[in-house]
Amino acid sequence: MTPEVMKLLAVGIIGSFGLLGPALAIGLIGFSALTGIARNPEASGPIMTNMILVTAFAEAIGIYALIIAIILAMIV
Repeated sequence: MTPEVMKLLAVGIIGSFGLLGPALAIGLIGFSALTGIARNPEASGPIMTNMILVTAFAEAIGIYALIIAIILAMIV
């Protein structure tokens, strides 16, 4: 394999695995929040606030992985 192919393979692996984790985390966060709201509708305000905060943190990790993949793609 040439170095160019190995570089693109590394970018693909980082992009796929780096974004797979946050995607699964956001799905689980949404599922858990909806389950909590279904069990206790009066607590929907604090549950939604916490859900949005934790989703932002999980999404930030995906953005970091995307930035690393873009930086690796630009390096020769």
